Amino acid sequence: MSALPLASYLRLARASAVYDIVQILPFATPWTFGLLIERLSALNVWLGGAPLPPFAPLHLLLSTLLGTLVLLWCAVRLKAPSLRLGRFDGVGRLLFALWIAWAMLEAELPVLWLFLVPELLWGVAQWWPVAQASGSSTPRAAFTSAAPMRSSRGG
Repeated sequence: MSALPLASYLRLARASAVYDIVQILPFATPWTFGLLIERLSALNVWLGGAPLPPFAPLHLLLSTLLGTLVLLWCAVRLKAPSLRLGRFDGVGRLLFALWIAWAMLEAELPVLWLFLVPELLWGVAQWWPVAQASGSSTPRAAFTSAAPMRSSRGG
């Protein structure tokens, strides 16, 4: 498996943040989520599942909190992309994929494939090996920074 240059990895990390903004923006407010849930329910039925249950105010609150937090996380990754943030995002995506898969096992929710597949793909992409900053093709350790650390003692 060939390592990505750091610059390419940072573009990938930014692209994942842009994808997240497009995907999560409808979850960020009660009004946009109200429009989205109707369409997701219709799509779930079209894919062979049952209509989604109505959302109570608590469900709506949790959805909009999730949307708001993910949008803030996107802003951080767009403003200052790094290998470390990309790796953390990859972990988050793989965990999200786990919870999505669990929900799919618990209920007839074929619409969740639209969320599961991209989460898995982005998660794997963000854990792809990254070449050393010096141009070497030797992969970096998972959470190393882009620049080497220097100590105040000249090290």
